[in-house]
Amino acid sequence: MKFLRVKINGWTASFRYPTFISGFQPTLPVPPLSTIYGLLSAVKGETVTPKDTNVGFVFESEGKTTDLESIYELKGLKDNKTNAIKREILYNPELYLYLDNLNFKRYFKKPKYSVLLGRSSDLACISEVKEINLEKRTGVKLGKTILPFNVKEAFGVIQSLPIHFSNSIPRKAIGTQPWILMNQICDYPDECYYDKELDLGIWIHIIKKQKG
Repeated sequence: MKFLRVKINGWTASFRYPTFISGFQPTLPVPPLSTIYGLLSAVKGETVTPKDTNVGFVFESEGKTTDLESIYELKGLKDNKTNAIKREILYNPELYLYLDNLNFKRYFKKPKYSVLLGRSSDLACISEVKEINLEKRTGVKLGKTILPFNVKEAFGVIQSLPIHFSNSIPRKAIGTQPWILMNQICDYPDECYYDKELDLGIWIHIIKKQKG
């Protein structure tokens, strides 16, 4: 089957745990689907959801470190405050993004807004956009991605995360469920798509219609 594969590189990436509001800010090891759909929305210039395209991805970085960050709490002309927090960041991230909607090729060729791998400071660039054929195979290497909770042989951080957010105000989390955030590789016995150039299985998320 033909897919659009997009390679995205950055200097830093950070994917916030939704349960950490203040204090030390750790990063998820791989991006959640809501970040992927947020990235697609920025590239297209309008809200993108699973109705528009199914997605899969492979993500890795060269390492993780902790930065000291200043937060400015602005109240007006007076009584403004400054707080310092520790934030984890991923260094030199690389994302291979797979879409089954080939029409997104034109959006990646000329993005509407900035491409980010997390927060507004995590700027990234699109280094490759190409159409490739992915065949289904059994017994492949699988990992460095987000996987449904019940995938065989998968292991990693378990976290409840939304699939995407609504464009209403306030935004509403849609499709929240447990996921395996797997930044390592396992031997997957069942069938999935396979990228022979990367020698990796690619899990394409086929999302059923969500309420909201």
